[in-house]
Amino acid sequence: MKEFLDSFFGVLIIPICFIVTGVVWWLLLQNVEFTLWPAVSFALLVLPLVLPFLLFYLTYERWMEFVRKKFTYESGRVVLRIKLPPEVFKSPEAMESVFENIHAANPSDNFGQAYLDGKHPLMMTCELVSIGGDVRFYMTVHHKIKNMLEAQLYSQYPGLEIIEEPIDYAAEVQWKEDEMDLMSFHFVKKKDPVMPIKTFIDYGHDKLPKEEEKFEPMSAMIEYLGRAKPHERIFFQWLCKPHAEKKFGDGELKYKPTWEVAAKQKINEVLQRDDNRLSTAEETENRPTLTTGERDTISAIERNVGKLAFDTAIRGMYVTMDKTQFDGPKITAMISTFKQFEIVGRNGLGIRWKTDFDYMIFEDFFGSRKLQRKKDELEHYKLRKYDPGSGKKNAGHQLQTMSVEELATMFHIPGRSILTPGMSRISSTSGSAPSNLPIGNIPTDESNR
Repeated sequence: MKEFLDSFFGVLIIPICFIVTGVVWWLLLQNVEFTLWPAVSFALLVLPLVLPFLLFYLTYERWMEFVRKKFTYESGRVVLRIKLPPEVFKSPEAMESVFENIHAANPSDNFGQAYLDGKHPLMMTCELVSIGGDVRFYMTVHHKIKNMLEAQLYSQYPGLEIIEEPIDYAAEVQWKEDEMDLMSFHFVKKKDPVMPIKTFIDYGHDKLPKEEEKFEPMSAMIEYLGRAKPHERIFFQWLCKPHAEKKFGDGELKYKPTWEVAAKQKINEVLQRDDNRLSTAEETENRPTLTTGERDTISAIERNVGKLAFDTAIRGMYVTMDKTQFDGPKITAMISTFKQFEIVGRNGLGIRWKTDFDYMIFEDFFGSRKLQRKKDELEHYKLRKYDPGSGKKNAGHQLQTMSVEELATMFHIPGRSILTPGMSRISSTSGSAPSNLPIGNIPTDESNR
């Protein structure tokens, strides 16, 4: 609600500033020899022509922020806990199918929906958490796709159980500066976003190996979570918004195509190919021979961008409820859990932002900015919010596009190859009653006499 009110008053502040400025100038000019009314008459003459464009330019971003937050607030959000089935024999491709089916770009049907209702693609999250060593899987979605998500998960993973949490698990963690401490990171792709990370296909899961032969991509992350102590909370959060082109009809002033355009440019760069050449023969003669690695890279890019995608942000957070027991080595271990998604020469995941500063003596001498960062980051986690900032300094901190294949590699329902004690599974599956049971009253002993 606070976010909603901040946006609402942000829209009103600019017109109010115009009025206040005009009154101040009028009071000042009364004391000098200045003929005000000819200037006012001219201003009133051109005002109807200029004011709509001026106000639109000045208030557009704040207005769109307001109506979109209003749309998000009205859409609601539900926290779903996923309890793992006793057996999973499917590859992460099953989770890829789930992501494909809940990919709802949610485009606007008209300008009214875009600019007045604030209709836009809504954020969902995938969350892998450890509460004192108890490893849990969560997903948060808005109400419109809740039933669709549940249907897809049940169809792909028989025996799985989904519980709607009445109280958000993250609400347990309340910021108390004197008692607790935390450190949070934002992870992004190290290179061009169209270059894929190491996925389950690179691990050979598409060939359906036997369970004992599988290399589970999530194993290091889950094992790390399972080692958390009772006073520790460790959160991994993937914030995902359906990737789609941005155009004026959807409330965007600047047109931005989907990532297929950037992928084509990257492939041309690898091939050292110029599409403006007129002669195919000349292009062939001047094109160098590709290495095996370059061929694999091009093939991976084409496969990656050929699938549905989400604009994604990744957050990792370590929380200790007892600040005297802050475990520094766990920070290094958190960063290392993303190493298995890296391919040398292609792409990987690295840190772009963190709650601490590199040079405290210059950037935050008194430590107040770091404490505010930690408090804000915890609230952002609870709100499922990601604030990348703006300007050139934060250009690489924006949401990055990831395919459903990449997401499914990092977040899926793991098989029995992971034996972490902290990750519990449903002991037995509950089935429905057989369809051939007799219908009617069961005869009593007296009726049979």
